[in-house]
Amino acid sequence: MTAPDPWKGLRGVMAGTMVLEAIVTGLALFVLGRVDHLSGWPVAAVGVLAVLMVVSSGCFRFSWGIPFAIVLQVLTLAGFVLSVPLGVVGVLFGLVWAYLLWLRRDVARRIAEGSLPSQQQ
Repeated sequence: MTAPDPWKGLRGVMAGTMVLEAIVTGLALFVLGRVDHLSGWPVAAVGVLAVLMVVSSGCFRFSWGIPFAIVLQVLTLAGFVLSVPLGVVGVLFGLVWAYLLWLRRDVARRIAEGSLPSQQQ
């Protein structure tokens, strides 16, 4: 029996978080149209951002997956320019991503130390 891969679980959590962020960002389209009375390119840009988030959820197995997710997160934070609620979504998910990146660093440290439960014999 092979030991479980701790990175696989973490990648799954990151992918799930990105899908949730894509859903919430997609729901922000209603806010842009009805509350902030925006249309045209701002709505299209947020729609493209939500689609890119769904696409990025399958990219965490690649070395460029996390930087791609961080770029999308920065773009979501820049949503304050279009709409305050979109910026708030960026801040909330920014905190989640900060925690996930800290967790990734902690897993890497534990792997290097050999202190993960799956590494114990």
